[in-house]
Order: sequence, then structure tokens, then C-alpha cells
Amino acid sequence: MLSRRALVLGAAVSALSLRAREAQAQAFPSRTISIVVPYPPGGPIDSLARLIAQEASADLKQPVVVENRPGAGGALGTGAVARAEPDGYTLILGTNQTHATNQSLIKSWPSDAVKDFAPVAGVAAMPHVLVVRKEFEAQSVADVVKMAKAKPGTLTFGSMGNGSGAHLAGELFKTKAGIDMLHVPYKGLAPMTTELLAGRVDLSIAPLPGLMAQQIASGNVRALGIASAARTPQLDKVPTFAEGGVAGVEADAWSALFAPAKTPAPVIDQLYKAVAAAMAKETVRANLARQGLPVAVKTPAEMSAMLPGEVAKWAAVVKTANVTVD
Repeated sequence: MLSRRALVLGAAVSALSLRAREAQAQAFPSRTISIVVPYPPGGPIDSLARLIAQEASADLKQPVVVENRPGAGGALGTGAVARAEPDGYTLILGTNQTHATNQSLIKSWPSDAVKDFAPVAGVAAMPHVLVVRKEFEAQSVADVVKMAKAKPGTLTFGSMGNGSGAHLAGELFKTKAGIDMLHVPYKGLAPMTTELLAGRVDLSIAPLPGLMAQQIASGNVRALGIASAARTPQLDKVPTFAEGGVAGVEADAWSALFAPAKTPAPVIDQLYKAVAAAMAKETVRANLARQGLPVAVKTPAEMSAMLPGEVAKWAAVVKTANVTVD
């Protein structure tokens, strides 16, 4: 049993530590802030991080730099930030992969999305869309469900690999619609799209920006449903899955800024305000729109409320479909 003296000493140390953190928070920021990107340079998340860093640095009056730490499906960068000092100077631009799905997909995943991080701001959400080759007979989400139920296991859906967003979105669709389809994984969006156009795979629930948006615009593929809570401005005439008769198929590829857990609330608040101001700028929104990354700012409280549900939803999909990564 701890002595009274030890308890008093422990309480004093804790109080001193708390006052030190409060003092640091009041002086924040006083040096360079790093945003870790757990992916290689040049991708959409990297571009988004650099936009945020550029715009937020002026508001925070300190340099904000981007540090790429790719590797192990995002585990290297994610684990490093989870272990970083919770002072607001080391952040991560995480995604639905690093902070939702990978926790269930990868047994050795180094962090807990809910326990090890403090959300700073949701920043963007990229929609997924149900697409079919132009000759495919289905004209709606309901038609796909009807076809799948008539011939269980014969419809094929392509993805960018086992455990990819398109794969998990397809498995979620199967569960919510009560249908069976055959998953066909490819090594990336480009080869999957080639096979879809050639008719060797029937459909996909693919990320909308970039290549797929181009194929839809050209008429090579048809969009039947948006896997989001609401329609997307890019395809405002395409209904959501819920509008098409299948509720619960929401699979946005979101991105959000996180700090290590126990980062002081005043620091989180200051970072959120700078990020929100950056994302509100018309130049930033236009830049991201050209890349197909719709801005979707969420407060720390909104992200904290959303995150456990995201982790649980995809954990259930992974378990039900017995998904394993390559």
C-alpha cells in the first residue's frame, strides 16, 4: 500500500506536470509544426497535407512542414505519431485506412485510432461510386441487387486489391443488400478499370476522383449509386445507395488531422481554427475540387463522435467477409 507521503508526492508531481502542459499550451505554437503523411510523396493525401501546411502556417505564425513516412500500409507514420509527445508539434494527416480499417485488417497494426489520437479536424471526404460497364444491363442499384439475388455468386465486382476501399465497400454492399457477389482483386485502379471496360468484371464501387470520373464523363462506364450519406456535386443526378433502396452503404475515403492523445485542448482548438480557416479559402477549395477531393471540415468533437463507429463498422465488415490483406 502506498504511504500518505508517496501519495502526496505523486499528486504534487501530477499537478506540476499539468501546470507545465498548461504553460506550454498558452505559448503554443513557438516552433515548427510537423504534419506526418504516412504515404509516399505525390499522392492526393500528400498534396492535401501540403495545402494545409502552406495555408495554416500563416495563421499560426510558425512554419508548418510535411514529413512523409510511408511504409507498412501507413503503419510506420501512424505508429510514430501515436508515440510522439502530445504537445501539438507532431500531427498526422490520417485516413479511413490508417484510422479505421487497418486496425482490423492488419494484426500488427501499431496503434488504436480512438485511444491513441486526439482528432484535430476532419478535412476531406472522397466518395465511392457504383460503376458498371456501359453495356451492362442493370440501370440502378435495385437492378444490381435483383440480378445478384437471381444468380447468387455470379456477379463479379473489382477492386484495387484485398482490403482496399473498393473491396470493403463492395463487401459492405453485399452485407446490407443481402446478396452474394464474387470479389476480383487487381493491383491498382488502372488495371481494374481496364478489366471493367473489357467486360471481364461486372462492376466496382470505386473512388470517384481521377480516372473513374474521367471514364464516367466519357460514357465508358455508368454510375448507378453514390456510397455516401448524400449525393455528390460531381454527379448530382446519381442517387445514393439509400435512395436506391439499400441503406447503410456509406464508404467515403475521408481524411483528417490527428494529434497524439492527451494533447491539451487549447492546442487542439488553436490547430482546428487554423485548419478550418485554411479549408475555407476559395483557392484551397478550388484546388481540391480539381483533384476530386471535396472539402468536408469536421470539428474535433464531430470526429471524436464519428471515429468509434467507423472503426466498429469496418471491423464488422472485415470479420463477416473474412478479409485478409495481400
